Amino acid sequence: MGFQKPVLRAVVPALVPAGVSVVAWAAWLGWDQQYDVAPDGSVSGPYAVWQIAGLVVTALVAVCFTVVRGHSAAAVAGTTAGLTVAACADWSDDASGLFMVGVALVMVGSFVASAVVAAVIDTLRPDRPLAH
Repeated sequence: MGFQKPVLRAVVPALVPAGVSVVAWAAWLGWDQQYDVAPDGSVSGPYAVWQIAGLVVTALVAVCFTVVRGHSAAAVAGTTAGLTVAACADWSDDASGLFMVGVALVMVGSFVASAVVAAVIDTLRPDRPLAH
């Protein structure tokens, strides 16, 4: 019975950034599946820059919220897991299998970005204990 509380204290803080990341993916990117074709025949998309920026800002808020509450590792793990799962679910209908390359890039990118943000916030937090 004593085992459950430490596990819950480690897992629950990660659920906030994970949940926010999945919902943000659906809100910012999940509805847009159409590629844009320019008059010259070039293809871009399906996402516009503003959609990616919205997703990044939303995830950043969740990371900051979680880190400020003292859960840096949970912020990084939750954000990475949420965005990775959302990307995999959204792109898994690609028959070529190349979607896994994109999912891997989302995973690595979200891990690195959230880890850097968490480290910066941890460094700037005035209430953090000083090393001797």
